[in-house]
Amino acid sequence: MYKWYAIKRILKGIVIYSLLIFTFSLLFNKVADETQRSQIEEQVRAEAMRQKGKKAEEIKAFQDQRRKALIRLYGLDKPYFEKVISRTVKTLTFNFGKSTIIKSSDGDRDVRKIIFETIPRSLLLFTLAAIIELIIAIILGLKKAQNPGKSLDKGTTLVTMILYGLPTWWLAMLLVMLFAYIIKIFPSGGMYSSPPPEGIMRLFDMLYHMILPLATLVLLGFWGGSFFIRNIVLSILQEDYIMSARARGIPEKKVLFGHTLRSAAPPIVTMVLLGIIGSLGGAIIFEGIFSWPGMGNLYWIALQQNDIPVLLADLAITTGIYQLGLIALDLIYGFLDPRIKVGGKA
Repeated sequence: MYKWYAIKRILKGIVIYSLLIFTFSLLFNKVADETQRSQIEEQVRAEAMRQKGKKAEEIKAFQDQRRKALIRLYGLDKPYFEKVISRTVKTLTFNFGKSTIIKSSDGDRDVRKIIFETIPRSLLLFTLAAIIELIIAIILGLKKAQNPGKSLDKGTTLVTMILYGLPTWWLAMLLVMLFAYIIKIFPSGGMYSSPPPEGIMRLFDMLYHMILPLATLVLLGFWGGSFFIRNIVLSILQEDYIMSARARGIPEKKVLFGHTLRSAAPPIVTMVLLGIIGSLGGAIIFEGIFSWPGMGNLYWIALQQNDIPVLLADLAITTGIYQLGLIALDLIYGFLDPRIKVGGKA
């Protein structure tokens, strides 16, 4: 039964995600403890400076008392394994705590607010790029599959082989140099101008800043996708049911978009979803070049500033998104292709 397959797949994803979070907590526990102790020391010193008119012995006793109380409050006096389990549970329940240095746009140090303020920025850029890439790739891939070996197919295949191996960051730097410093059409980076405009102009300003990174992603993205779709469609066009549809006089457009694309949908959806969820956590260099304030850029800043709460939260969210994407792929495969049998005997 598909229902039991879906339940088993979701439970398996939850178990894998929990094990990954436990591993992250295990790796970051020592550094997180040291960071927390440093924060406690800073807080104790700041509170001691406000104890005016007291003797040195009294201030020293106050510092020792506050230090012990804060260590007990944050659970730093607990056994090592217990601290790892506690941090794992807190991360799984999205209780990320307070950041060490990084703040949200309104100056808040709540890690959950910082993360959920950053996610939409990465989603906006990479999801929009993936949609544009998919549309171009499907149109170009179908054209190539309809006329294999012709000039369009050979020419675009050659371009694909050249561009596919190019690093995204290298093309990004070239485009920034060309359009931001030589021709000076687009800004070199950021999400808004400084100071940002108000009202509807804020939206247009964001779109203006997004053109260059979006163009970079699309320029490198659709060539490989079109070649991938071309090969899939070409193999499906040789199937008996496609030849039968053509023999019955069904229009070529209906054969391509109705019969062929439906059968090609699972690998195409896999390509798109894996591209989106993979880019959310793996766009550190790209977002850094364009100063785009997304998840990749946040990860790099947290790594540089040793902000462990933000770093752990970023890893937890990106890993969770990736796991959700893999689960979604497995669950929708059966709906897209009726030939696939899951969760039971054929």
